[in-house]
Amino acid sequence: MMRIHCKVVVIAVCFGVFLLLYFLGGNATDDPPLKEVAEDYYLTTSSGLGNIVASKLTKKPHELHITQKQPLTDRKEAKVVSRGGNAIAKRQRSDMGLGRLSSKRTRAEEVMHLAVVACGNRLDETLTMVKSALLFSIKRIKFHIFAEDPLASQFEKGLSQWARGISNKFQYSIYPITFSVGNAEEWKKLFKPCAAQRLFLPVILKDVDSLLYVDTDVLFLRPMDDMWSFLKAFNTTQLAAMAPEHEIPKIGWYSRFARHPFYGVTGVNSGVMLMNLTRIRRTLFKNSMIPSGLSWEDLLHPLYQKYKNHITWGDQDLLNIIFHYNPECLYTFPCQWNYRPDHCMYGSNCKGAEQEGVSILHGNRGVYHDDKQPAFKVVYDAIHEYPFEDNLFQSLFYPLQTKFLDTVNTLCGRIPQVFLKQVEKTMRTMYEKKVVRHVKPPPK
Repeated sequence: MMRIHCKVVVIAVCFGVFLLLYFLGGNATDDPPLKEVAEDYYLTTSSGLGNIVASKLTKKPHELHITQKQPLTDRKEAKVVSRGGNAIAKRQRSDMGLGRLSSKRTRAEEVMHLAVVACGNRLDETLTMVKSALLFSIKRIKFHIFAEDPLASQFEKGLSQWARGISNKFQYSIYPITFSVGNAEEWKKLFKPCAAQRLFLPVILKDVDSLLYVDTDVLFLRPMDDMWSFLKAFNTTQLAAMAPEHEIPKIGWYSRFARHPFYGVTGVNSGVMLMNLTRIRRTLFKNSMIPSGLSWEDLLHPLYQKYKNHITWGDQDLLNIIFHYNPECLYTFPCQWNYRPDHCMYGSNCKGAEQEGVSILHGNRGVYHDDKQPAFKVVYDAIHEYPFEDNLFQSLFYPLQTKFLDTVNTLCGRIPQVFLKQVEKTMRTMYEKKVVRHVKPPPK
C-alpha cells in the first residue's frame, strides 16, 4: 500500500512540473518565426506589384538596429534612426517579444557603405546614382556624400523629398571637400573638380571598415549587394578592387600613351572602386621613392609630386601607379561591373556584358547628357524620371524597352540585351522573392 501511495505522489509531482513548464514556455513556442512575421507584415501593407516592391525595399526590423550603432553626423540621420527605433519597439511588443528580438539582432545583416564625390553641376547625376542603388539593393546603405558647400543643402533637400518608404532604406552623411596633406586647391584641380577626394577616403572615414566608391555618372542595374560580395573574394593581401581600363591592349589608353607606371597590361579604371579601408590603413605600400614602404596617407603627396608632370587622368593615374608597385593588393572584377562607352563604341569588347548583361553602367564622357551614345542616355533618363511610388515594370522597365528601339542603329544600342538583361533579371527576382513566394494559396 505504501508503494502505491509513493507512486501516486511521484506521478502527481511530475504532472505538476509538466504543467508548470508548459505554461512558462507556451508563449514562446506558439510565436511564429521572425522571418514569417516580417514577410506577412510587408505583404499586407501594400497593394499592386509596384507598391509591394517599394514596400519591401523598406528596412526590416531585424536590420534597422544597425543604424543605431552608426555615427550620426547630421540631423537628417537622427530622424531616420528615431523612426526606425520606434518601429522596432512596436514590432517587438506586438509580434515577437524581447527575447526573440535580441537573439535575432546578433545575426543582423551588415550595412553597406557607398561614397561619392560631387562638385559643380553634378547634383542631379549624383541623386540619380543614389536612386539606382536604392531601387534594387537588398541590405541597408549608408551613403557618404562629399560635396562643395553650395551643394550640401541641395542634397539634403533632394534626399528628403523621396517617399518615406524608401527613406527607411538608407541613411547618409554629407562631408565638405577636404585634403589632409598637400595643397588643397592643387588637389581639387588635379583632374575633374574634387575627384582626388576619393584618394583620401581611408584617411577621413576612419570608422568605416569597407566601402564602395563610385563616380557620380554610375548607375546600378542590379543590387549593390552583389558588388559588395566581392569583398569576400579578396585573398589575404588584396585590399581594393577595380575593373580593367580596357579589354584590348592594342586600343587601350594606358598601353599606348601612358608616361608613368600602371597596373597590368591595360591599367585599371577607378570609377567603381571597392575598398577594404581597414587593410589600406594598415598596409605599407611599396613604391619607387623609399625602400621601406609608406602608409597610404604618407604616400599620396610625394607620389603626386613625383609624377604630376606625367599624369593625364589625375587620381586614377596615381592609383595605377600605386597598384603597379603593389599588384598583389588589387582584385580585378570583370568589365560588366564598370561598363563604359569604350566597351561598345569601337565594337563590342566586353564579353561578360554580352553573356550576363551590364551590372554597373558608367556613363563617362558625359554620355548621359548628350546624343553621342543614346543607349546610355536612355537608361539614365529612365531611372532619373522614375518615381519611387510607381510600378517598377510599368514605369521603368517597359518605357526603357520602348525607348531602346530608337537606339538599335547605334554602336552601343545594337545589342539591347546588354543593357536590359540585368535590369529585367533583377526586377523579376525582386518580384519572385517579395511577392509570389509570400502569396498564400487560396483555401480549398
